[in-house]
Amino acid sequence: MRITNQMMSKSFLRDLGRNQNYMKKINNQLTSGKEISRPSDNPFKVARSMQLNRDIATNTQYNENIKDTTNWLDTTDTALDQLGNSFQRFRELMVSAGNAAYGSDEKSAIRDEMNEKINEITQILNTTFDGKYIFGGTKGNSKPVVSSKDFISGNNLINLSGSNGEVLNLDDLDENVQNQINMIGKKLSVEVSQGVTMDYNVSATDVLLFKDKNGVSSNVMNLLKDIVNNVASEDANESSKVANENLSSMDEVMSNLLKIRAEVGSKQNRMESASDQNEEQKFNLTDILSQTEDIDFAEKTIQATVAQSVYTAALQVSAKIIQPSLLDFLS
Repeated sequence: MRITNQMMSKSFLRDLGRNQNYMKKINNQLTSGKEISRPSDNPFKVARSMQLNRDIATNTQYNENIKDTTNWLDTTDTALDQLGNSFQRFRELMVSAGNAAYGSDEKSAIRDEMNEKINEITQILNTTFDGKYIFGGTKGNSKPVVSSKDFISGNNLINLSGSNGEVLNLDDLDENVQNQINMIGKKLSVEVSQGVTMDYNVSATDVLLFKDKNGVSSNVMNLLKDIVNNVASEDANESSKVANENLSSMDEVMSNLLKIRAEVGSKQNRMESASDQNEEQKFNLTDILSQTEDIDFAEKTIQATVAQSVYTAALQVSAKIIQPSLLDFLS
């Protein structure tokens, strides 16, 4: 078979086209910094890259969850510290009320300060974070507790609060009332890593309704009401309860508060550990993604230089080998 100039020209053009496509691919990789520009380049790496990107995005969301939860817990810890100070002052007033030298005027002043402390405790239990009441459980859009006055004694009272600010009576059998009470006591959970969730909130019922170390149920709302009534009572038996059984019950309230605060502290530590783990995981995922997607610039630069040299040499060789003749124009 005779090899014509036309056949040689077509062969050289085909080879030059392949060289140009290869140079284009190398240059695209150098400009983008990525090994893959379309799925057909390497379907396996593309699938792996998509999975890694999803994992990184998920990990980023977990970190956002951790940050929000940490801020929530910090706000809760501050509120619990304020509650501890309020109950401590309340306890000091109870001890003072037990002073036999105090007359009705002094006890009346103690009762007035106690009433203000009840308002203060109510305000702390209605603390908000990011527009949510932190002690409100799943009923976080409305206040968990409300302060009201006893029409008979004139003393301040703390009660659980409904969605419209109404008092929720624990003994009320109405289904809506019980549902709202249950919502206040519900736990909020957050996912901090793949398949790992944790409860992070403290509810108003955790503080106001609990069981002491002996398993006896305690109602702080009724306790505060009894204390204030007993302080101003002219009945010696009622008045004496303040420095005795009422004081013992207040110690249980403060012990419960310390227990809750310790749990919040442990959750804060857990959030820090989860954050560190997620940051390390994100670093590892990003490193694997880089190894999958990114190019080795030194290697690609050498390849681009070699490809350019091959292309230039091919042009020079073709110019020497393929000499146009009259037959090229006649064929």
